[in-house]
Amino acid sequence: MDTDSRQFQIIRDKYTKAASLKIETEGNWSLFAGSTFDNINHTQPLLTGNGSGIFPLNVSTSIRLYFELDNEGEKIYLSERHLPMEGGYNFRDLGGFKAKDGRYTKWGKLFRADELSNLTGSDIKYLSSIPITSVVDFRAQAEAKRSPDRLPTTVQFTYPIAITPGNLSTEGIQSNLLKSNIDSHMKHMNRLLVSDPACVRAFRIFFAIVQNNLSAPLIFHCSAGKDRAGMAAALILFSLGVDEETVMQDYLSSKIYLSDKYDAFIAKYPRAEPIFTVKRMFLQAGINQIKRDHGTIMNFLTKELKVDIIRMRRLYLE
Repeated sequence: MDTDSRQFQIIRDKYTKAASLKIETEGNWSLFAGSTFDNINHTQPLLTGNGSGIFPLNVSTSIRLYFELDNEGEKIYLSERHLPMEGGYNFRDLGGFKAKDGRYTKWGKLFRADELSNLTGSDIKYLSSIPITSVVDFRAQAEAKRSPDRLPTTVQFTYPIAITPGNLSTEGIQSNLLKSNIDSHMKHMNRLLVSDPACVRAFRIFFAIVQNNLSAPLIFHCSAGKDRAGMAAALILFSLGVDEETVMQDYLSSKIYLSDKYDAFIAKYPRAEPIFTVKRMFLQAGINQIKRDHGTIMNFLTKELKVDIIRMRRLYLE
């Protein structure tokens, strides 16, 4: 069963961090929990029920947990897709997506995020429980210097890999607002992400890091977590065999998670909306550019980005 469907979700309130199971099903089910999938406590269910609903979970607010749902004999593995960061908005686990071969992307290995400079003490504690080992920062040097990452002590490796097509930095936003068609500018920027030699080189380095079996659990991030990190997430999911529409839906969900962060600014400067949100045509422009230049996305991944598909799937699918 597709664990990424909206039938089964672990959700947390951003501020209280209270957890709930959201489920749409028929029949009896039981939910078990553990700090990893390997040590889930099967002796005592955390929760049992029948049918659909939203059910509060009595679990810690400060550590990452993993869940096994037994739904009429079918086992479904779950964790939080959207992490409950008080000081972050677009912070997500790339686990639980179904690949074309029937396997699923592993939970708790690869995380996409917006800026990490405002993480709170409780956020840091939560990330330490995963524990996050590596952080890749796609921001320009000036961005990173102005808003340095706040990281848990579990982080052993940090990789600054600046990607700056179309002036994505804060400094570029004002000049971008002067452009007559900002939608066109954002589409052009997504094309540059996969065609500009400097961007391609940066993504090649990124995949070399991701393919190192010592790197995960790994966070990769930019400032909003939607453009540079959005393309990185799309390329990872493509490499793992996730279909294009699922990749697109993951990309589009940034619109939901970033609304708290940018809605007030957009209300004041409505012309700025394309810079602070996502639209299908933005990522599609990048995908189409890849197909024009390389025939297929797989050609781009293997020939240009030097992705070892077999290795990626061994590391990140189950």
